Order: sequence, then C-alpha cells, then structure tokens
Amino acid sequence: MIDLRLLREDPEPRGGLLMGRPFGVPVYVAPSWFLVAALITWVFGGQLDRVLPELGAARYLVSLFFAVAFYASVLIHELAHTIAALRFKLPVRRIQLQFFGGVSEIEKEAETPGREFWLAFVGPLLSLVLAGVFYAALQPVEPGTVPGVLLAGLMISNLIVAIFNLLPGLPLDGGRMLRAVVWKITGKPMSGTIAAAWVGRALAVSVLIGLPLLTHSGALGTSAEDSVGMDTVTDALLAAILAAIIWTGAGNSLRMARLREHLPELRARTLTRRAVPVETDTPLSEALRRANAAGARALVVVDAHGEPLSLVREAAIVGVPEHRRPWVAVSGLAQDLTDGMRVSAELAGEDLLDVLRATPATEYLVVEETGEIYGVLSAADVERAFVKAMARPA
Repeated sequence: MIDLRLLREDPEPRGGLLMGRPFGVPVYVAPSWFLVAALITWVFGGQLDRVLPELGAARYLVSLFFAVAFYASVLIHELAHTIAALRFKLPVRRIQLQFFGGVSEIEKEAETPGREFWLAFVGPLLSLVLAGVFYAALQPVEPGTVPGVLLAGLMISNLIVAIFNLLPGLPLDGGRMLRAVVWKITGKPMSGTIAAAWVGRALAVSVLIGLPLLTHSGALGTSAEDSVGMDTVTDALLAAILAAIIWTGAGNSLRMARLREHLPELRARTLTRRAVPVETDTPLSEALRRANAAGARALVVVDAHGEPLSLVREAAIVGVPEHRRPWVAVSGLAQDLTDGMRVSAELAGEDLLDVLRATPATEYLVVEETGEIYGVLSAADVERAFVKAMARPA
C-alpha cells in the first residue's frame, strides 16, 4: 500500500542485494532468497541422490546451479512485466527476487483494461515459452544424465510457475487478468479489483486446505505412505505460507485500489492555506496580526519586490513564546524555498504526491501558472485529507 509517510522518507528501496539495473530498473535479491535457495538445493539434492547416486556430495553443487537457474527464469518472467510496463510508459520502481518468486513494483496502473491484461499475461506467457525451450533442449539429451535432469527440472518448474501465476486471483498474474476482464465488462476498475481480490482469498483458502490433501492422496506423484510424518508437516507448512502470501496480497490489492480511487480527491488548490506576504525583518507578532486580519493561516517571506524567498514554518511559530514574538523576526523561523518546494495549484492525485515525495518538506509554496502566490500547502494537511478520504466507504 502507498503510505503517505513516503513524503518524508527516502524513496530508494532498501533491504536486499542490488544485482544490476536492466533497462534502468534496479533488481534486488531479498535476504529470504538465500533461505529458499538453500531449501531448493537440499530438496533437489535429495531427488538427485535417487536418480544419480554416483554424484555423491557433488549433487548439492548441481542442485545449487538448478536453484540459481530457476531464479534466473523467474527474473526473466519479471523482466517481461517490466518491459511491457515501460512500453506502456508506466514507471517501474524495482524488481525484487524473494522467498516465493519475484515481484515487479509498477508505480502506476495501466490506463485501459486491455493494457492491464497484456501487462499481466506476458509473465506467464514467457514462463511457458521458457518451458518449451527447455523441453526442446531436452530432446537430444540422454535421460538420466546431469544435463537431462537439470533441463527436465527447469522445464517442469517453469511450467508450474506459468500455471500457478495464471490462477485467477489477486495478487497473481491471473488475478490481474481477471481484473482486466471485469473492468472491461463493467467499465469500473474497482469492480475488477474487488472480484479478483475475493477470488484470490478463496484461492488462498483452497491452497491451505487442498494442497496437503492432494499431496497426501498421491495426486501430485507421491504415495500416501510417503506423505506421512515430517513430509506431512512440511506440506502443511508450505500450504500455510502460500495461502498467507495470497491472502495478504489480495488484501493489499484491495487497499491499493481504494487508495487510488480516493487519490483524485487530493487537490493542491483545495488543500492550500491562504497566506500573507511579509518582509524579512517583520516581527513575528506583527506578521501574525496581519495573518489573523486577513483570515490567513500561513506566512510567506518576500523581498522588497514581492518575490517569495522562504516559508515560515508552523512548528517554529508554535515554539516561540508569545511574550517573545515582538522581538523575533520572521526570517529566523523560515525555510528557504527550493525549486522542488514550488507546487502548481493545478496538481492533484498521484501527480501531487509525486512532487511532494521528490522534495520532502513540511510546507510548500503553491503558485498559479502565472507564478502568482496562491498560498501554502502543508504536508500534514495532505495526510489528514487522505486519511479522511480513506475512512469514507468506497
């Protein structure tokens, strides 16, 4: 969920190892990836011991190669989403490889349901293509060899990734495709999000209950005798983790959609406080008297020609005792204006938040297109307006 606290935080994502910037988009590997890589190495190593017992301890080196190659496939899946997003002129904040797969953080929604559909579909499509490539590469390879086992494993894993992501529930790609279809039918993106999110929650419950039952029944290729004891606990734990990820992702999708639905209500012009211009050496008491007389709630320090120089900080005013205000000049309580602190009165929604995030401050000078001073925008007012809008029913 987009948090208005980002107005005051470093927008650069932290946590994880930066691996590169393909197409200008940073790719991070989360610390949890190393855990799942070790898990894959251990599990796949056990499978290799049955198929190629002559490998001995070297099977774990082969398993580690498989884990890295598998996540390289996941990265290609995410790059497909990224390239499509950039093609549609949608900014991508980063790609992160984590415990269960990867995620492309696309900062804005597609403008049409058709673009939303293709933006979601290209990832599973590329995973299907990779499965086909590995299947083709497997044909001339002798079965029961290291290359044969690796290619077969990569073919099956990419096929699973594609099928799993095509399931019609958020936050999976199939859920975004369902959202696009409902959006197209109803003309309302929020309706698509609600439908896909609730299907995602139903999917989470199905995974929690169904995955252990399928494994225990042998439908996934294991016999009931093999699916007891520690294996049963592992299957249940895996199902619980997957279900939690899907359920949480569906809920986050609902909150994000609700946020975007209310963003247009955030308009610089309606949130701006009326301000009075005061010169540098004006005593604070006199400046406040002028503001009260004009019904204003903000002070802008200007030069002799009326050009704005700085903004008097509200927090600084509160910190000056009343008996000292006649002896304190407004210039000592002001923050110098930078280019990023000048905000157009016409900004609204995501455009307004983007400008405020780019230059974190407590107050901003709001100007008309002609450059005339319109007033002062407080970041606290923006946050309060957002919280109030989010509290209303959708």
